[in-house]
Amino acid sequence: MIARNKCFVCEKGIAYGNNVSHANNKTRRTWKPNLQVARVVVDGKITKVKVCTRCLHANKIRRAPRGKAAVA
Repeated sequence: MIARNKCFVCEKGIAYGNNVSHANNKTRRTWKPNLQVARVVVDGKITKVKVCTRCLHANKIRRAPRGKAAVA
C-alpha cells in the first residue's frame, strides 16, 4: 500500500479544520476519508489497496476476481 490514510486512486487524505462551538471556541479536528480495502489488479498482479468509497462507487478501479481462476 502506498499511504496509510490516502485513497489509491484520487489520493484523498485527512482534512483538518476546527470545531466551532456556540460560544465561538475553536478546537482542532480531522475529517478522515471513508477508505475500504479492495483487491485490485495493478500491473498484472493482485494487490490490496485502500480506496475511498466514492472511487469504488464510480468504478474508477477494477476489483480482482475471486477464486483460484484469478491467479492463473
